[in-house]
This record gives sequence, C-alpha cells and structure tokens, in this order.
Amino acid sequence: MDKGLLIVVSGPSGAGKGTVVGELIKNKGYALSVSATTRSPREGETDGVNYFFKTVDEFKKMIADNDFLEYAEFCGNFYGTPLPYVRQMLDEGKNVILEIEVKGAFQVKRSLPEAVLVFLAPPSLGELENRLRGRGTEAEEVIQRRMKRAAEEMELFAEYDYIVVNTEVEKAVSDIRSIVTAERLKTDRNKNINFK
Repeated sequence: MDKGLLIVVSGPSGAGKGTVVGELIKNKGYALSVSATTRSPREGETDGVNYFFKTVDEFKKMIADNDFLEYAEFCGNFYGTPLPYVRQMLDEGKNVILEIEVKGAFQVKRSLPEAVLVFLAPPSLGELENRLRGRGTEAEEVIQRRMKRAAEEMELFAEYDYIVVNTEVEKAVSDIRSIVTAERLKTDRNKNINFK
C-alpha cells in the first residue's frame, strides 16, 4: 500500500480553512488530523472530533513527552498536532490534512520535508474582516488582533508549496484535490514502480 501524503492547509483566521477542509475530508482517501488546543470549545464543537480540548498543564505534559508534530501559541492559546495519529493514518495510505497556523506549518516542514504546504488565502483583507465579523463569536479586540496577524501571515505565502485563493469553496476544494493528485504522481514519490 502506498503511504499517504501529509497536506498542511493554513492561512489567516477567517480564510475558510475549516469549511474547505470539511469538504475535502468527505472523500474516503482523506483523514483530518485532530489537533489539541487549550482554547475553550465553540458552540457545536466536540472533544475528540473538532479538537482535543486540554488544560494548559495537560498540553505542557504532551510537549514534554514529545507527543506533537508541531505546536504553537496563538492569541493566548496553545494548539498542536498529535504525532502518533498522523503516522498511523499515513501508514494506512490516507492523505492526512493538517489545518494549522503558519508557524506550525513551518515546524511540520522542518520535521517532515515531504509534507505539502498549501496556503489558503482570502480574496482580500477586506473580505477577511467581513468573514471574521460575520462569525459574531469574537470581541472587537480579538478581531483586530486576528487582522494584524493575518496581514503578517499573508506576507509568508511564498514560503508555501502552493497558494489557493478561496473565492468559492468548491473551487478551493477542487484546487487542493488537484495538488494532491499532482503530488502523488511526482516521480520521486514513485521510484518503486517496476515496468518489467
């Protein structure tokens, strides 16, 4: 069985990562890596499905035990990718999607250079602000912090393998599926083919 691909999808808060990734994982060949976080659950989120919700002490113990592929602090909360789950899914041939922030994406690439980094961008910063406000879940101060961070993150898109501008969810999903197909067909991933 072919090993799966590790696809990292990141970009600013409000770019539509959750929606796009949700559509991607409807396909049987994809698995979402569930991240751990110290932030409180949002309405409708379930522990072990959307995130593994941890206390700060629990999270720090996982760091000490080297249980993360990557982790970072963002807006006062910790986020991290549990390594054992990722390895298991890749070994089963699944394409594992990591929906993580920019610093975490670079940590993953350093740890696993074969990871494919996809930057999901909004059409504009103005549209991004409209999306954040439309959520109705965050205070003005948080929105301003997220907008400042988004501007910084947008400048880093050239460090990624690919950029997908999320103007329409269906198009963004199709673009990422095309990237996965192209990556799986690369010659360096297919050196074991025998034509005899």
